[in-house]
Amino acid sequence: MNKPKIRFKGYEDDWEQRKLNGIADVRDGTHDSPKYVQEGHPFITSKNVSNGCINYDDVQYVTDEDYEEINKRSKVDIHDILMGMIGTIGNLALIREEPDFAIKNVALIKYTGDVDYQFLYQALQTGYVTNQLSAGMDGGTQKFMSLKKIRELDIPYPEVQEQEQIGIYFKNLDHLITLRQRKCEETKTLKKYMLQKMFPQNGTNVPEIRFDGFTDAWEQRKVKDIAPLQRGFDLPTSQMEEGVYPVVMSNGIGGYHSQYKVEGPGIVTGRSGTIGKLHYIEGDYWPHNTTLWVTNFYGNNQKFIYYMYQCLDLSRFSTGSGVPTLNRNDVHDEVVCIPSLSEQKRISGYLTYLDHLITLHQRKCDELVKIKKYMLQNMFV
Repeated sequence: MNKPKIRFKGYEDDWEQRKLNGIADVRDGTHDSPKYVQEGHPFITSKNVSNGCINYDDVQYVTDEDYEEINKRSKVDIHDILMGMIGTIGNLALIREEPDFAIKNVALIKYTGDVDYQFLYQALQTGYVTNQLSAGMDGGTQKFMSLKKIRELDIPYPEVQEQEQIGIYFKNLDHLITLRQRKCEETKTLKKYMLQKMFPQNGTNVPEIRFDGFTDAWEQRKVKDIAPLQRGFDLPTSQMEEGVYPVVMSNGIGGYHSQYKVEGPGIVTGRSGTIGKLHYIEGDYWPHNTTLWVTNFYGNNQKFIYYMYQCLDLSRFSTGSGVPTLNRNDVHDEVVCIPSLSEQKRISGYLTYLDHLITLHQRKCDELVKIKKYMLQNMFV
C-alpha cells in the first residue's frame, strides 16, 4: 500500500519510495581515536544519542585541532540527524541548534533539502524503518549497523507540502511530550529537595523547613522502635492466581492471590536483589519472601513512615558481593527523628500531593507517547 491510513485533508496521491542516500547525504564520524583532554569540544558517540537529543553524560572531550580535523569529513549542522550505529542502534538526535561537537561511530544524515528534515526525522522512527534496522544488524555481543546498510534504508515519502504538515504535527507532539517529561522531572527534583529539608539532617533534631505552628524538637528513636521490618512470606509462583490481593515482590507486583493477605496500608521493600525501592500499598496485600515489610507503625502515620524510609536510602544497608541483601538489623539500629503525629500528617500530606503530581505528569506523558506511536503507525506508509 502506497498511502497511509490517516492523512491531512487534500492529499490523495501515492507516496514515493527511495533509498535514504537518495534523499540525504549519509556519512559517519571519524574512525580514528583522538587523544582526550579535560576541556575542549565534546566527542559524541552512539551512547550519547538518545530520545531525539544529545546526552552529554560521561562525554569525552577533544582538542581544537582534532575537532577541526574530524569536521573536515563529518561536520554536523543544524537540521542534520544523528543515528546510533554501534550498541544503541537506531537511536536518533535531531540537531536543533548550532553544534559544537565532533562525532565517532554515529551515522550523520545531512539535510540536503530534498525531503523535509522534520518529516525525515519522524520517518526514521517508524516501524517500517526500525524493522529494516533490526534485520540489518551485524555482530555478536555488541551489535552494529554498517553505513552501507543505513544508506540503503527504504524511505517512503509524499509531496513536500504533506511532508511539512506531518513534520509540524509531530514536532508539536514531541514538544508536548518533552513538556510533560520536564514537569515530571521538575516535580521529582522538588520532592527530593523537600525530603532533605523537611526531615532533620546531619544529627540535628529539627528540619530546615516546617509548616507554621510547629516548633518542638523532633524525638530521636531507633527505627526498630517506631517501624520495624519483617521478612515476607513464602508463596511459590505456581500458587499465584487471579485474585484481588497483589503479591508484592522485590521488583514490584509479581501477581495476585485470592486467599493470602495482610491488612494494608503497608510499606514493602526488596530484601534481596532489588534493594532500596519502596512500595506503599493502600489496600490488603501479600508480602513475598523476597521482601521486607513494616509490621507495626506504633501509632505513627503510615505515610509519614513511608517517606521517612525514603530518606534513609536503604541501598546503604545492602550486604553481599553477589546478590545484594538488605540487612534489616542495621536498618533497625539507625537513629531517626520523629515529630508529633499532627506534624507527621502535614508532612505526609504535602509529599503525597507531590507524588500525585509526579504520577499525573508521567501518566499524561505516557498517553502522549502512545498517541505518537499510534500516529507513526498510521500517518506513514
